[in-house]
Parts: sequence; structure tokens; C-alpha cells
Amino acid sequence: MVRVLFVCLGNICRSPMAEGIMRHLVEQRKLSHAIEVDSAGTSHYHIGDDPHHGTMRILRHNGISLSHRGRQFGKIDQQNFDYLIAMDTQNRHDMQAVLGSNGAEVRLMLDYIPNGVKGRDVPDPWYTGNFEEVYAMLHTACNALLDEIVATKL
Repeated sequence: MVRVLFVCLGNICRSPMAEGIMRHLVEQRKLSHAIEVDSAGTSHYHIGDDPHHGTMRILRHNGISLSHRGRQFGKIDQQNFDYLIAMDTQNRHDMQAVLGSNGAEVRLMLDYIPNGVKGRDVPDPWYTGNFEEVYAMLHTACNALLDEIVATKL
């Protein structure tokens, strides 16, 4: 079983959106038996909260259902997941601080976009309201990540 964890600040916008998209793609490719997906936040702000209404709206609009409650990223996650994916450089920095100097590798989500600009951040729609743009970015990156997993891990 390959396990993927998406992480943003509050775990109510970007990371649950990526979780929903990735799970949907995994189901479409009939890989649910081999790939598990979850999400978390670096902060404690929204522990137990539902995803943001904008996240749920764009997922529903694209035929994706999601049942999720916010949770905080912790050191134990490096033992439970094969892929730790941060939505932005600050999230990655915060995750690395939790994991310590010998911690697992944390990659940026948009690094998976083919021919994309390495090191780019997924903008936070909590502040910008650009849920459609974020969805498009995440859909492209999730497809590329899934291709990598299939090619290298399955």
C-alpha cells in the first residue's frame, strides 16, 4: 500500500482539495486497493472542522465527494506515509521543523507538474478566493503524482 499525505496550513482548503482530487483519480484508475490518501494541516486552527465551503463547492462541481475533518500534521506521519506533500514553502518549512533534521523528505505539490517551475507555491484560496485556479493546479499535479506512483511504486 502506497500512502500519500497532502499538507497545507489549516487543512480546510488546499490539502483536503488535493485529497479529494487524488482519491477520485485513484478510484478512476481502479487503484484504491494500492493507494491511500489523507490530508493534514501544519496548524491547530481547524482541528475537527469540515473543509471550507469553497473547497466543497469546487469538488462537488467536478463530481468529487469528500468526507473529511481537519487534523494537525505530526511527527508520526512520516512513519505512516510514503509521500509527504506540502502545498507551499512555508508548509514545507513547518513540516521539516516538526520532523527534525533526520526527517522524511517533504516535496512541494507543484513540483509534480510536468515542465512546471520548481519551488512554486499553491496559492491559499482562504485569502484569494481563487478555488477554481487552485483546483486546476491540484488536478494537474495530482495526475502527475499518480503517474509517478504507478511508474515507480506499483
